[in-house]
Amino acid sequence: ELSSVKALANITEDQVETLRREGEELYIFFDPHSAKTEELEVQNKMKRVAFSASLLGSGYEIIGPFNTHTTLVFRYVVSNIGNAYNPNTGFFTAPVRGVYHFEFYIYGHGHASYPAGAVLTKNGEHIFIAYEHQPSHAANSANGVTLLLEVGDVIFLRQWQNSRIYDNQNHHTTFSGHLLFPM
Repeated sequence: ELSSVKALANITEDQVETLRREGEELYIFFDPHSAKTEELEVQNKMKRVAFSASLLGSGYEIIGPFNTHTTLVFRYVVSNIGNAYNPNTGFFTAPVRGVYHFEFYIYGHGHASYPAGAVLTKNGEHIFIAYEHQPSHAANSANGVTLLLEVGDVIFLRQWQNSRIYDNQNHHTTFSGHLLFPM
């Protein structure tokens, strides 16, 4: 019996030692002054990526038609968390490797000769298009996509050739995206 009590005592001492080590690790992990905590804060800030913008902040404009695909620059930025969207170029540049979701809404006045359309582009490659052509009234189209992006991948919209896009202070034409999760 004495040997079995000693064996139980050894297990208990081993368990206590394991718990003590785990407690020290937790203390270091949650210590607000530890390097690990600061590193986690930086990583979490990098994971906060989202933007939403429209073509115009005020006034109104019909953009196009152009005889070639033309980059759209969404200048009225509602949010740009992480500053990954550039309102001077219209480019979203992935700051971290991860899965991102993008949506875009295109508006135009119906016209017999000109549709309303734009294509989402990844590193210059056409991915998805939003396109509507009708001879009168409003021409609305939208699309969205979820993409795995590497650091530095560039996403932007190109206006479809020979199309017309409209925007005003009501923000009909928009482009948005956000990081779903890092990889």
